[in-house]
Amino acid sequence: MEIISYVQDDSRSRSFRPLRTFSLPELPVRHKERAHAASITSNIFSPELRSFSAQKVKNDFTIHTFFKLVGGALTQTGSFLADNAKRLSIIIAAALAATSITYFSIRLVNHQINHTGPLMLQTDGSADIETLNKLMASFALEGKLDYDESGNLLDVDEAAVKANFTQPVSFQTYKVRQGDTISGIAKKFGLTNISTLISVNDIGNVRQLAAGQKLKIPSIDGIVYTVKKGDSLASITGKYKVSLEQLLDVNELTSETLTAGQQLFLPGAAMDAASLRNAMGELFRMPISSKFKWSSPYGYRIDPIAGVKSFHTGTDMACPTGTPILAAMSGKVTTTGINRVYGNYVIIDHGNGYQTLYAHMSKIIASKGQWVSQGTRIGLVGSTGYSTGPHLHFTVYKKGKLIDPMTVLK
Repeated sequence: MEIISYVQDDSRSRSFRPLRTFSLPELPVRHKERAHAASITSNIFSPELRSFSAQKVKNDFTIHTFFKLVGGALTQTGSFLADNAKRLSIIIAAALAATSITYFSIRLVNHQINHTGPLMLQTDGSADIETLNKLMASFALEGKLDYDESGNLLDVDEAAVKANFTQPVSFQTYKVRQGDTISGIAKKFGLTNISTLISVNDIGNVRQLAAGQKLKIPSIDGIVYTVKKGDSLASITGKYKVSLEQLLDVNELTSETLTAGQQLFLPGAAMDAASLRNAMGELFRMPISSKFKWSSPYGYRIDPIAGVKSFHTGTDMACPTGTPILAAMSGKVTTTGINRVYGNYVIIDHGNGYQTLYAHMSKIIASKGQWVSQGTRIGLVGSTGYSTGPHLHFTVYKKGKLIDPMTVLK
C-alpha cells in the first residue's frame, strides 16, 4: 500500500518536486480475512455444490418463557387500560344505563299489560254486588254444622261412651245411604267425634263419600295408630293422652312389646285439627297455580271514587289473561253468570258452610250443577266487569259470612 504526500513549498513560486513513496507491511489478520472470503466465494460458485437446506431454529418451551410471555401480555393490557381508563369507563357506564333502561321498561310494560290497577267502580254497580252477596249468603246457610272444630258432635253424652273404654273394641259394617253425612252416621252408632270414622276408614276427603260405600264402624270412639320403629306404649299413651290400662284392655294386649307396623286402637283419642280439616276438605288451595301478584287484599281500603274507606270482599290475584282458574276446594258449581261488577263469575258450594266466588273471568269453563274436585279448571283469568287489568277476584263465605281468604288458603 502506498501513500502519496503533497508538500507545499514556502516560496511564492510553486512547483512540484518528485514524490517520495514508501510501503507498509501487510498485516497478518487482514491477510487471513482475505483468504477466508476467497474460500467462501469459491465454495458458493463451485460446480460441485448441488443443494443445501435450511435448518429449523430450535426454540425450547420453558416455564420461564411462558411466564415471560404472560407477564408481557398483562403489562400491555394494563398499559392499554391505564391509557384508556376514562374512555372505557364512559362506555361501561353507557352500556349499564342502556341495559337498566331496557330492563325496567320491559318490567313496566309487562306490569301494565298483566296486572290490574285500582278498581274504578260506578255507583250503579252497588246493586249487583248486594244481589250477589245475598245469593252467596243463601247458599252458605244450607246445612248447619252439628260438630265443633275438633270434630266433637254437639248435644251427645260423652260420659256414656267413655264407660265402654274397658271393653275390647269391635267393628261392624255400614253401607252409606243417599243423604247420609259423616256426623249423622257417627250419631247413629253412638259415637261422639267424627274423626273416629275418618281415621278407622282412612278417609282422605269426606266430600267424596258416596251412596253404596261401606264403612267400618267401631264400638267406641278413638283412632287407629300404626306403630313406628322406636315406639313404646309409654310414648304412645303420653302423646295421645290415653290411659295405659284402657289401651291394653281395648286392644286385648297381653304384652307391652310392640312391633313396627302393628295397629292399635287408641280409645278416646281424636285427630289433630289440621288433619281433620284436611279430611273434611276445609283446607283450600290457591285458585291460581301459575305466577301471580297479590294486587288488593281483603278488608277495608280507600274507595277510589269517594275517597273514604270501603270494604273489599275478597282478595285479588293479578296475572295474564288466559291463566287457568282452579277450584280451591271440591264442591258443586251452583251458579255461573255475568254482571257489571264481577263480569263473568262462578260460585261453588263446598258444603259445611263454605262457598267461594271467582270473578272477572275471560271465559267460564265449568257449568252449573257440575261437581268439581279440588284443582279442577273452572275458568280463565280475564278483565271482565269493572276491572283495569286481568286478575282473579276470589271471595270466601263461611256460614253466610265473609271471611278473609288468606285464613283458609294454603
